[in-house]
Amino acid sequence: MTPCILTLNAGSSSVKYALFDARAAAGIGSAPALRAGQVDGIGTRSGPPDHAAALAEVMRRIGHASVVAVGHRIVHGGARFQAPCRIDALVLEGIEALSDLAPLHQPHNLAGVRAAQQAFSGVPQVACFDTAFHQRMPSVQQRFALPEALFEQGIRRYGFHGLSYESILGQLHAQHPALAAGRVVIAHLGNGCSMAAVQAGRPIATTMSFSPLDGLTMGTRCGRIDAAVVLHLQQREGWPVEEIAHLLHKGSGLLGLSGLSSDMRELEAAAATGHAGAQRAIDHFLEQALRELAGLAAAMRGLDGLVLTGGIGENAVALRSRLLADAAWLGIAANPQTEVGPCLTLPGSAVQALVMHTDEEAVIARHTGRLTAGA
Repeated sequence: MTPCILTLNAGSSSVKYALFDARAAAGIGSAPALRAGQVDGIGTRSGPPDHAAALAEVMRRIGHASVVAVGHRIVHGGARFQAPCRIDALVLEGIEALSDLAPLHQPHNLAGVRAAQQAFSGVPQVACFDTAFHQRMPSVQQRFALPEALFEQGIRRYGFHGLSYESILGQLHAQHPALAAGRVVIAHLGNGCSMAAVQAGRPIATTMSFSPLDGLTMGTRCGRIDAAVVLHLQQREGWPVEEIAHLLHKGSGLLGLSGLSSDMRELEAAAATGHAGAQRAIDHFLEQALRELAGLAAAMRGLDGLVLTGGIGENAVALRSRLLADAAWLGIAANPQTEVGPCLTLPGSAVQALVMHTDEEAVIARHTGRLTAGA
């Protein structure tokens, strides 16, 4: 039976998974997954009731595969976890201690780990952190304008979506080496959104910071907001902390702006019929993306390339066209046929724009194979 590496990305309402041939672990990233999929609707009437049940469904789907290692996406690694590592009791405790900083993700990541430990007793488990990619950002980009003692306590810019950025950067090195050596903004646009500036393969700056709540407008998250708004709601309006947290994490972003949906596909369809809230949300999303793009280009003192990825970045053709057209002042000469991809710019464009599919599972599998080789 073929020894396999299973990757799990346990979100709030789904578990993404992929199965890789462990014997080809050194080449993972180019080798295809044996099987990949997603179990949706966790906790709903039509879906599995919890992550343990979702993992049982994953087990049913992968059949009799011989799983020799399991790799997990963990959203927040804090200052402690600067690289992927094997999971033991102390690591699990450290991951759990960071749950308050990523409440939409970390508890479900942990549920996936515990379910996998129960299902695959004795099989090594590996944690791959979204924050690890950004650990090499310049010191000035990691700090808030707060006393240094707070930085030492861990109040700093961490950045997220690191596994996605690592995937895209690897593809750039393989397919566009000259661009990979330059100044590139990678835009991971989906239900969760962030952008990262990468220069010669080194992370320079990113839009998310202390938690995945910051930065761009997202599906249900507010993105960048004046901290005084939180103080006002708490001190002057009397909102409990729990209600404020729910508003910022689950009731804002595209959903809050539109009053309709957090799904860009639904918003575009509604906007086409004249829905004012949907159009407002789309316009806000675009404006924030343009402002952050300009800021990241400034952090690198220039821009050579833009890569769009994630569900919105890869599929929202009309919004993508508007973004490229409005960023023309940066040197982007957009190809009017933007749906053709992967190159979105005309020959001779000063800034090359690409659309690429991110493969976080392959990155997780590669790290897992490296850390468990010979286990």
